[in-house]
Amino acid sequence: MAGRVCPWWLGYFHLGPIRRMLHNPEKILSPYVRRGMKVLDIGPGMGFFTLEMARLVGREGATVAIDLQPKMIRALERRAGRAGLADRIDARVCTAGDLGADDLAGSIDFSIGFYVVHEVPDVSRFMQQVYALLVPAGKFLVVEPENHISREDFELNIGTAREAGFSVIERPEIRKSFSVLLVKS
Repeated sequence: MAGRVCPWWLGYFHLGPIRRMLHNPEKILSPYVRRGMKVLDIGPGMGFFTLEMARLVGREGATVAIDLQPKMIRALERRAGRAGLADRIDARVCTAGDLGADDLAGSIDFSIGFYVVHEVPDVSRFMQQVYALLVPAGKFLVVEPENHISREDFELNIGTAREAGFSVIERPEIRKSFSVLLVKS
């Protein structure tokens, strides 16, 4: 099921106003992210959701962003600096097979993987790693594009998440996407 990784330069197109109308970060995140939380954006690209997460958790919280592509992380850091949020975001580069975040084990309240799971080479390992990072009852919002993944493949990924220990809480409606909110059981 793993596909190609989105090229770094497409990240600029993912920041535009049309995307904001389609996937408003504040509207998507505000039901789950609260002031003081520790949150994780996996595959953040140039920070479309990361910056809003940092705003929502405030100075009392912490935001971590992990991406495979150094150019995406550098762009995210520039955008965070311009937005006055650089001190609230821990931006990291990972490898294709490892999030490289063992230091965060058991400390994340909420994580989002927006349009990223279909790019992961080993979904089972990925789900196990995310599960290990979450606090008990921590939540993981998985959103995948309808035009890149079939409903059947999305359901297989949910099954893989269940095997890792997650339970399904809800299936929020997000335009042009398949989505599921998971909880660490």
